[in-house]
Amino acid sequence: MTDPAYDPYAFKPEDDGYHQLSNDPFETETNWWSFNIPERKIGCWIHTPYYPHRKTVTWRIFAWDETGYDPARLAYYKKVEEAPMPDNPDLREITFPCGGYSLKMLSPGMQYHLQYSDPARGFALDFTFTGSHPPHRFEPGEPPFINTPHYDQVGHVLGTMTLRGEVIPIDSYSVRDRTWGPRGGPYSQSRKQYASDAERVKHPGGPRWREIERERGRGRIQYIFGHCGGNTGFLGFVRTQDGTADGWSPMNGGYILRDGVFGSLDKDRCRMRAFRNPETGWCTHMQVEMADRLGRVMHVEGFAVSRMSEAGYGTNQLMRWDIDGQIGWGEDQDVWRGEHFVRMLDALKLWK
Repeated sequence: MTDPAYDPYAFKPEDDGYHQLSNDPFETETNWWSFNIPERKIGCWIHTPYYPHRKTVTWRIFAWDETGYDPARLAYYKKVEEAPMPDNPDLREITFPCGGYSLKMLSPGMQYHLQYSDPARGFALDFTFTGSHPPHRFEPGEPPFINTPHYDQVGHVLGTMTLRGEVIPIDSYSVRDRTWGPRGGPYSQSRKQYASDAERVKHPGGPRWREIERERGRGRIQYIFGHCGGNTGFLGFVRTQDGTADGWSPMNGGYILRDGVFGSLDKDRCRMRAFRNPETGWCTHMQVEMADRLGRVMHVEGFAVSRMSEAGYGTNQLMRWDIDGQIGWGEDQDVWRGEHFVRMLDALKLWK
């Protein structure tokens, strides 16, 4: 059962293929897959932006655990940039170039098989993603996807990962997403004009590091989700830029999932508060308070157990969540511009 608010934006079978909305040279289409292996504190991503006007694709696959967070020390990391794509690629059944993974749609919008192998590194993936529900579109008109279609879908990931030659079972609930439209370049810049840095803070005050964190126009995005199986969980975008001096940031877009029933978030009643490590600047744990348009509320608390950081500032973290009296698993995706993160971290490290 789904919230009727999502019905006008239902995922269609043709959405499993690639789209081309314009002649904009910055048009980009992504497909992203994630899963976790909690008992090993492992998180994994497969992310593939396609640039139709350049006819190239950049794909990356990485797995992380508690032993290392940067590309050189991750459990596995592989990135291929701007690989040439064939004419008219079919995303419903494709093997990405230059040793990329294979993706095959088994049931429109609902089930997919993914395979990847890197024998030289003793790494491989072979799993099926089965959606717990049809894909849900993030509502248009809300940042960060004002006009760009964006779909999220929680599903059951079942299969195997081979890591350093060891075959490890995968049996988790996690999220995939799809986005298409102009992206990057001028689209990554804030349209707002500020006379001074002071005007960038909507609600001044509080600890200096929190004030820097919520500066507007800095490209900050925080995306969190967690699920206990296919019937209970949540997902949402955090609007840190609109946060208050005491650290609570509103959430917009996303859902509460309870007893298999989805309800879209009531953005006026949803908020998150994150706590950061003063040495690394990364989130250690967070409180989340949510309400949906069906009148239900959900309070959850999460703790980071492992993470990866490609550039040393923004992170993708495996989160352990307490949800409705159950233990759930998911992610915190904490996106920064480098110079913004450094200023926040400098303030967090101040001694006097």
